[in-house]
Amino acid sequence: MKKRIIFIACLFLSVAAMAQNIQVIDKVSLQAIPEVFIFSPDTSAITNAKGKAGSKGFEGAETIQFHHPSYQKVTVSYAKLKEAKFKILMTESPILLNEVVVSASGREQSKSKVPNKIATITANQISLQNPQTAADLVGNAGGVFIQKSQYGGGSPMIRGFAANRVLIAVDGVRMNNAIFRSGNLQNVISIDPFSISKTEVIFGAGSVIYGSDAVGGVMNFYTHRPTLSTGDKAFVKVNTAIRYATASKEKTGHVDFNLGFNKWAFVTSATFSDFGDLKMGSRGPDEYLRPEYVERINGKDSVLMNSDPQIQNPTGYSQINLMQKIRFRPNTNWDINFASHYSTTSNYSRYDRLIRYKNGLPRSAEWYYGPQVWTMNNLKIDQIADTKMYDKLSIGLAHQYFEESRHDRDFQKTERYHRYENVKVISANIDFEKALNEKQKFYYGAEALLNKVGSTGEDEDISTGSMVPASSRYPDGSTWNSYAAYLSWWNTVNDQLSVQAGLRYNQITLASEFDATYYDFPFTSADLNKGALTGSLGFNYKASENWLLKLNLSTAFRAPNIDDIGKVFDSGDGQVVVPNPDLKPEYAYNAELGITRTFGEKVEIDFSVFYILLDQAMVRRDYTLNGLDSIIYDGELSQVQAIQNAAQASVYGFQADVEAILPMGFGFTTHFSYQKGEEELDDGSTAPLRHAAPMFGSSHLTYTRNRFKADFYAVYNGEIANKNLAPSEIEKAYIYARDADGNPYCPSWHTINLKLRYQLNKHIMLSLGAENLTDQRYRPYSSGVAASGRNFIFSVKGTF
Repeated sequence: MKKRIIFIACLFLSVAAMAQNIQVIDKVSLQAIPEVFIFSPDTSAITNAKGKAGSKGFEGAETIQFHHPSYQKVTVSYAKLKEAKFKILMTESPILLNEVVVSASGREQSKSKVPNKIATITANQISLQNPQTAADLVGNAGGVFIQKSQYGGGSPMIRGFAANRVLIAVDGVRMNNAIFRSGNLQNVISIDPFSISKTEVIFGAGSVIYGSDAVGGVMNFYTHRPTLSTGDKAFVKVNTAIRYATASKEKTGHVDFNLGFNKWAFVTSATFSDFGDLKMGSRGPDEYLRPEYVERINGKDSVLMNSDPQIQNPTGYSQINLMQKIRFRPNTNWDINFASHYSTTSNYSRYDRLIRYKNGLPRSAEWYYGPQVWTMNNLKIDQIADTKMYDKLSIGLAHQYFEESRHDRDFQKTERYHRYENVKVISANIDFEKALNEKQKFYYGAEALLNKVGSTGEDEDISTGSMVPASSRYPDGSTWNSYAAYLSWWNTVNDQLSVQAGLRYNQITLASEFDATYYDFPFTSADLNKGALTGSLGFNYKASENWLLKLNLSTAFRAPNIDDIGKVFDSGDGQVVVPNPDLKPEYAYNAELGITRTFGEKVEIDFSVFYILLDQAMVRRDYTLNGLDSIIYDGELSQVQAIQNAAQASVYGFQADVEAILPMGFGFTTHFSYQKGEEELDDGSTAPLRHAAPMFGSSHLTYTRNRFKADFYAVYNGEIANKNLAPSEIEKAYIYARDADGNPYCPSWHTINLKLRYQLNKHIMLSLGAENLTDQRYRPYSSGVAASGRNFIFSVKGTF
């Protein structure tokens, strides 16, 4: 009997040992880390979605290494692994040189093999920083400057370019559409930060892969992908979050859940945010204060004193984001993903237009955007195959719908002007990857984009409620289409040198019919059919284990869109922009040299210098309409202007980054950007380029211990003196502070900030943020709204 008990016990222990799994989890969040590569001299394994991998084959190993591109390497013996009960804790690394990136080629590549400078924002970084919008999120990338005309906005500036000269993509699908303007854009806020798993920013030209608009850079937001189950049970994961911020009395709630089976998986995500009027800081220029505001009382516009001039009234708004994803993976060769996104805001005020004055009184009684709506339905089919034509195939089909509107009324006037726009976009992509051998790969494919613009206008008399048709912002029914093919070649010449080259040809067509009901245009239509050839050539040279050199030469282009060719709008005090049907594409020529120096696995220093020349730049210049340099627009005599191919522009600068892992759980990172740009004027002289931001950067000191992480950091911006402001910025003196001579300028500023995160247990995480601790009052360059003053952020996140 005794022998039988011993035999059964030994059998049980043997089975238990055979079934033992290694589990790898994040040291701070206690969450599983998938796709960790585990290897010893005799065997290897990769963790699944639950961070687990079998231990069979590792028995007795003296060294077992755990590798993940986003984490510090861990090395243990099997004896130590067993002593730790087969649980490994990994710490996120700030050094991501070997991280896999997708944006540069549309396919996965090691960051160290890509000649472009690329910044990555990981899910853990997003969680710690707790950004309110995707604009705030991408502003944490280092090298991306965020401008805000109003609180409900955020226009990224990259290397001296912004708006329709930088490209936004979601899961590889371009968001830029036919009415993306050259002025500041707010579309990036339609993307939900809670739905993003990773963001990649390519600095410099990206037209070979992304086509028109990718001049200054590309921002690619990758949303959560449904996770399949690797076992017999369904994989279920639920995330919830609530957040409150004091500066705007923000209230945000979020939930998402993943349901995964062996072949099918689903992700559902929903976020609701409500932002009140934003409060600025107490220490800074008085020009930014809001001493009064307009309110209509008993049918009359009245100027009321603001009880707290630091409150920017009105700036509040609300937003809803929904996402549904479905994944079907019938076998290891096919992967089919469908995603549906929906985002809408409430009305939100164009705050910079509400702080303009005329004859000592506010110029506008109201100026607001209607709901900004964005929907995208995206189908992506991936296949792995061994054929003569390709090893990997990707097919993408997407439909997007954009809706926006503008509503304004002058002070003490009863006419309210309404302009409504929508854009329907259909896109199709087919991409191939083929390896000729271990050293050479080809990426090639084709793309088609179809844009159709809807635009209407009406004028309202608020005293009677009557509505009459009015001129639209764009020619209704206009189309903008793009057809392209590209080829990219990647070659590993030897262990030290790799080369990447690419070509893309684009054909752009545009058609608009102008309605002469409201304006006597000297033309009835605008048609465009232009081609554009762009290319890139990049080199990566690994001089040693610690030195990496990068050289990238590339071209980019931006084709005229409906906003450039067909728009009639009020661009400022006494100015009106009219259509110009003779526009041509503008071209950018980009050169970049990068040097990366590493010191073991503890320190990385990265330095990049760049130069961009923009030829045939589309800029706003004085114009004539039927021989007249001024026309009556919205009841006011206005100077006629139009977008024209009338200038060259250039930008040069550098970016410097330092990332270090220090002893005792400390870490240090710093990012610094300097850019200087100028554009040619009508008389041949030059002036500062509007979207060349001041020098800016951030420095972070982090501390990680067990389930706790802290980030103490400073954000800083340099000054732009009056003489260095672009002419178009000087015209907007009302958004700037005044120097000693009474001229508008952009003062330097800095903020001191602290973010804390504590994992209470496996399921609950507490976050606390303290932004702008010294309560600085500042406006980021070119912004109409002042940034928040001292702001405390409280957040609770649950994972189940």
